[in-house]
Amino acid sequence: MGPGATSGPLQSPVADFWDTVEGLATVEQRLLASAAIVLVAFVLASVVLPVAVRLSATLLDSRVPEGRVRTVGEQFSHYVPTTLANMYLRLLQFAAALAATLALLVTWNRLGAAQEVLTTLGITTGRLTDILLTIGLFFAAYLAANALRELVEQYSDGADQITDHQEEIIIRIGNVGLFIVALTGALTLWGINLSGLLVGAGFLGIVVGLAARQTLGSLIAGFVLMFSQPFTIGDWVEIGGHEGIVTNITVMNTRMKNFDGESIVMPNDQVSNEPIKNRSAQGHLRVRVDVGVDYETDPKHAEEVALEAIGEAGHVSEAPSPQVIPKAFGDSAVILELRFWIDRPTPARKWRAIGEAIRGVKSAFEAEGIKIPFPQRELSGRAETGGFQVRNGMGETDARGEVEPSPED
Repeated sequence: MGPGATSGPLQSPVADFWDTVEGLATVEQRLLASAAIVLVAFVLASVVLPVAVRLSATLLDSRVPEGRVRTVGEQFSHYVPTTLANMYLRLLQFAAALAATLALLVTWNRLGAAQEVLTTLGITTGRLTDILLTIGLFFAAYLAANALRELVEQYSDGADQITDHQEEIIIRIGNVGLFIVALTGALTLWGINLSGLLVGAGFLGIVVGLAARQTLGSLIAGFVLMFSQPFTIGDWVEIGGHEGIVTNITVMNTRMKNFDGESIVMPNDQVSNEPIKNRSAQGHLRVRVDVGVDYETDPKHAEEVALEAIGEAGHVSEAPSPQVIPKAFGDSAVILELRFWIDRPTPARKWRAIGEAIRGVKSAFEAEGIKIPFPQRELSGRAETGGFQVRNGMGETDARGEVEPSPED
């Protein structure tokens, strides 16, 4: 009796089919039956099953109302690499091919031989179950990786503090973790002792750590920089005496472009050990410029004139408001410090603001008769030391201004 045979009143047409197949005696009958089995399997897999699945999907889509069931189905379909209808069709086609193969083996009386070959190869029913479970584990890890990517992208769209690079790092680490879990489960399923692998991995980690300490340090520092986020791509920063715009952040190094057009590559472990000035982080930047006024000028009046000129300059922010502070007594002038802020700070905006402020203050001082003096120096001498003498064309004069005749006279 064939594989599908039953006894008593439960005997079905399937059992009759297997009995008929096993009853084939001649080679011609077996060839004819084999051709018929292949033809039926081909038509069933390529024509009948696709049409049936398509009609079933259309009917199911029209019968299922809007609601939670449809939403869950759409989300599941979004995570899998193909649609549910295609998955169902592939399973049916695989079942048809398996049934056709089994029928051919029975037709040629090779079912026992096939079982012996599988037994020789070690493919038993339990081992076949392990294979299917292993495939299921990795398929589940694939679905979980897609779900993780979707969740991270949805969260990062509503969170400005997560950059595209950080999003990619999170997804990569999550994917590696999921597939490590799947691999561990598969190895356990196949009876492989993980303790030996863990011990070997531990020794390998020690050797690699000693041989590549600086590289691992840069790698760890790179992850710290990505998540602590002291700067992002496009920020204007100063790190360890190097100033420029950040162009890229990797797990190993940070790249900047300075204002001379040069590219600067700094290892992340060096970046993490240096003071970092981020001039773009707050969204505004204070600029300071010194100007001197003559000692005969009223400092209060000069402050008011300079403050009004700064307020009219372009690229200067109104809030916080500009300030003019007397800073120091210089050699030739009273030093005033001009303080003002710029928004969205960049080097170009900073220098444009400084240039406009300087031009505006100079024009305002000239209009008000306020002098910005040149460096001056007074010379004096003590009378008890004889003073000092300056020779000119008329003779010599001492510190008291008295002219003495020259020796020629």
